[in-house]
Amino acid sequence: MISLILAGLTAGIISGMGIGGGLLLIPVLTLVLGYGQKMAQGINLLYFIPTGMVALYVHYKNKAIDVRLAIKLASYGIIGAIIGSILVGILPADILRRLFAIFIMIMGLFEFYLGYKSERNFQT
Repeated sequence: MISLILAGLTAGIISGMGIGGGLLLIPVLTLVLGYGQKMAQGINLLYFIPTGMVALYVHYKNKAIDVRLAIKLASYGIIGAIIGSILVGILPADILRRLFAIFIMIMGLFEFYLGYKSERNFQT
């Protein structure tokens, strides 16, 4: 029970920052709590709805959202979500787990090598 509380709280903090709590939540659900990859991804998606709404409200209130750009990105994101949902139904769980691990590694490398430069450019 304590691992659920810690995972949810930590993932919520990360989600509130706009980073995405799934990077923490999915590994905790699969590796620590023993859920299957597809179940963990489904739980993460359901978890994202309320945490994303709260983070969206706070960021919007702080005028930290370009609404026009967000609408354009969301339109393409919906198309991507449909394609991704179809792929999840087709691909075996072990392939999904490996793809998720590769994605995390690529994002980690991106942040490590380019994150500081990107943040610096954002602030100027």
